[in-house]
Amino acid sequence: MIKLDIVNRVADRTGVPKMKAEQAVDALFHSMKEALARGERIELRGFGVFVVKPRKRGVGRNPRTGEEVAIPSGMTIRFKPGKELQAHGFEAEDDNSDLHDTAAPEAAPRLPEF
Repeated sequence: MIKLDIVNRVADRTGVPKMKAEQAVDALFHSMKEALARGERIELRGFGVFVVKPRKRGVGRNPRTGEEVAIPSGMTIRFKPGKELQAHGFEAEDDNSDLHDTAAPEAAPRLPEF
């Protein structure tokens, strides 16, 4: 599914023109991107939770050459499916125990602009 499919479904289900549906979808995605860039947690009840987590630095390998490559530390976005998605067979990762922490992150590092 691509963004155009989402726009078409929103337009079909709500009866609004596709142009308005596209504006609504764009506004939603823009708001989500901004919140994640600020390090905020996004909770969509019945769907799931997006959370920004630190990623440790490490060493990886180039699969073609076998050469070691340094992987810098940074931030990553994790998703934990909600109960309704889990009922459809989507499982949550085991290492996301802090997804239910409702405290605001302390001085979260800035993520790159989208």
